[in-house]
Amino acid sequence: MLRLYITRHGETQWNIEKKMQGWQDSPLTAKGIQNALWLSERMELVDIDVIYASPSGRAQHTAELIRGNKPTQIVFDPNLKEINMGEWEGHNVSAIKEQDQASFHAFWNEPASYKPSGGESFPELIERIRAALKEIEAKHSSGNVLIVTHSVVIKALFMIFNDTEIEHFWAPPYIEDTSLTIIEVDDTGYRVSLEGCTVHKENNDERVKL
Repeated sequence: MLRLYITRHGETQWNIEKKMQGWQDSPLTAKGIQNALWLSERMELVDIDVIYASPSGRAQHTAELIRGNKPTQIVFDPNLKEINMGEWEGHNVSAIKEQDQASFHAFWNEPASYKPSGGESFPELIERIRAALKEIEAKHSSGNVLIVTHSVVIKALFMIFNDTEIEHFWAPPYIEDTSLTIIEVDDTGYRVSLEGCTVHKENNDERVKL
């Protein structure tokens, strides 16, 4: 059986400034670094065979922090990059909402009808993530694989795992930075054994290892 350990990168500077990142990037904050280190501590006893990460700097840094001193290989896969937000990238969320109300509403409420300005649609994203997932499964029929990626990518993965329609793309849970999801994969399909868990951030004095 294959186990996928999936996490979002740590908090970034643009996260706290409420700016859209997409394919652009900003560095991890001190909090983002600490949360990644806590997740590393939580996963210390898990024998990860390989780490697949988005090549964006925030995901690379998070993957390296979680790996720590272990010799685990990190593979940077462009298909694990965040949704391309085109002209929105680098701009404040409130400014985008004011200047492009219809598209902003569609992005968060009607993803099937969202039309990006120079970016990527939700169906395009989902197919890209489906391809990345199939490639990982083709290379690893068993063992433990860590995936370090982005919030919208993880929502797309949930759609695939749960076989849901795009209308439900934003259904709970909210994907917090360094939240952990564990998926078991075998011939019968996908089973979600842990979803968006942040206990490593919440119980800092009594963190429990996996």
